[in-house]
Amino acid sequence: MIKRNAENERVKRDYLIWMREARGRSEETLDIAAAAIDRFQTHTGYKAFKTFRPEQATSFKADLSRQTSPASGKPLSKATLYGTLKGVQAFFEWLSREPGYRQAVRMSDAEYFTLNRNDARVATATRERPSPSLEQVRHVLSVMPTTTTLERRDRALIAFILLTGMRDAAVISLKLKRLDIGRKQVSQDARDVKTKAAKTFASHFFPVGEDVELIVREWVEELTQTHLFGPDDPVFPATRIGLDPMGQFQATGFGRDHWALANPVRAIFRKAFEAAGLPYFYPHSLRRTLMRLAYDLELSPRELKAWSQSLGHESPLTSLGSYGALSREEQGDVMAHIAVRKSDPDAATEETLRQMMALLARRRS
Repeated sequence: MIKRNAENERVKRDYLIWMREARGRSEETLDIAAAAIDRFQTHTGYKAFKTFRPEQATSFKADLSRQTSPASGKPLSKATLYGTLKGVQAFFEWLSREPGYRQAVRMSDAEYFTLNRNDARVATATRERPSPSLEQVRHVLSVMPTTTTLERRDRALIAFILLTGMRDAAVISLKLKRLDIGRKQVSQDARDVKTKAAKTFASHFFPVGEDVELIVREWVEELTQTHLFGPDDPVFPATRIGLDPMGQFQATGFGRDHWALANPVRAIFRKAFEAAGLPYFYPHSLRRTLMRLAYDLELSPRELKAWSQSLGHESPLTSLGSYGALSREEQGDVMAHIAVRKSDPDAATEETLRQMMALLARRRS
């Protein structure tokens, strides 16, 4: 059995502390960095970092490219190669500045962990990410059962994420005091809401339909009036598990605890979409659904700014870049419309009127 190097473990611990305290990285990021470094150590047989040579980086890259994923049995993806090598490279760049290692590890040595340009382009390429249409989400909500309290909670959960565009981690940590139904607003206060990068901001309900808003409103009324939930209780309480008469585990309702992880939210989405005869779309994909709605509404710059802020972004460019990518079909339609508008102004006017009528019809429906 290969014995770990005690000095390596000490300096690796120092690096992770530096990442957390000096760079403010999350625990998840630290875990990813530690896993990448450990992968490199396994490759070298836990040799001391002070004995590092560029040849080790070169052989590590070659070894990674031959490894397969335990889950799929297929070669590691270019994204995995890229992320792992970047993690190890960042560590050795830091190490080259540390006392006791400056002579042994040069900054330029860390560059040998760089993935070749072609593979790096493949790893970092932006690809189409599926998201449901607004009509598909509304269909899911319309067919979800509402007999039990848990079923009503699950339906309200999907409606709420569509209505607010909130991330699942923020939703499961949200307390009733942060939700103002009357003002159609959510205060995503990072003191108790798990927002991305601990950012505090206000979200306003998106115009996805009064029926969607009603689902959420009725759920909040049930929580506060029937279950007597207070301001510090969760909007979406975790499922309580108990034993049935046969001694088998089963859901018995909910208490006043928050979910610790977002996995149950994703399970609710999977079950609901598949029951509606649709492919599974994960909760985060509804943020792209909302950006498609923004396109359909042809918002003014000021309106787009408000829309973006409700998604938690400082700039509309962030919203457009993160969630506004057009599918190939949409891209083709837009380019064709531009061509029609340029070559035939009258046809372009007719097309604009047609789009306006379609928009009015959607708003009435």
